[in-house]
Amino acid sequence: MNSTIVGKLLARGMVAGLVAGLLALVVAYFLGEPPTKAGIAYEAAHSHEEGEELVSRAAQSTTGLATGVLVYGVGLGGVAALAYCFALGRVGAFGPRATAGLLSLGGLIAVYVVPFLKYPANPPAVSDPATIGQRTTLYLLMVVLSVLLAVAAVILGKRLAARLGNWNATVAAGAFFTLAVGLAYAFLPAVNEMPKDFPAGVVWQFRISALAIQATLWAGFGLVFGVLAERLLEPRESGERFGSVEPGAVAPSP
Repeated sequence: MNSTIVGKLLARGMVAGLVAGLLALVVAYFLGEPPTKAGIAYEAAHSHEEGEELVSRAAQSTTGLATGVLVYGVGLGGVAALAYCFALGRVGAFGPRATAGLLSLGGLIAVYVVPFLKYPANPPAVSDPATIGQRTTLYLLMVVLSVLLAVAAVILGKRLAARLGNWNATVAAGAFFTLAVGLAYAFLPAVNEMPKDFPAGVVWQFRISALAIQATLWAGFGLVFGVLAERLLEPRESGERFGSVEPGAVAPSP
């Protein structure tokens, strides 16, 4: 794949990420904002310090939310498009659209779901501000481990396919990934800073909304980018697409 095609796929990936970000923004606003507001209300009711609000809550929930989600979507789309350039033709005999779908599913699992199960998202007022550095480091470490283990599982599955067959090789690679992730869960320290009187329903709603946002983002990217990549990599002749008659051909008589 030459640099021109890579550049075009990168641009299409960022466009797909922007579209996916718009879809995720809708989910974030309608599902994520209610538990976030509940968490902020809990914090305000239990805090004895009055700090100056640099950015209003209205701006945070509208322009701030939109900026964050859309920028994240575009960045994710660019990185995922580069990963797609490497994966196409190397993970199996899949077409451009199927490869985009598999990449999106794998990205959702490796980049978000696996770290989420170890260090789930929490609403405001749940975590101790003094431990934010430690929590961020642990979460990023889990993300890196998950991605590396996912890549290792794919490589293992490819090497075992010739000997065991595609199905058995896939099962073996999946078992390796699950076991390795389980060991990472066991050895990495847990983080539990939840106040005893914090409403469990708010935590549940916040975590479900966070998962829904990521699922929408990755699914939207996979669907949109798959179409754009297929149009670039497998262009169809106008005669095939619209049923037109080629120049010089004789149209059949009615």
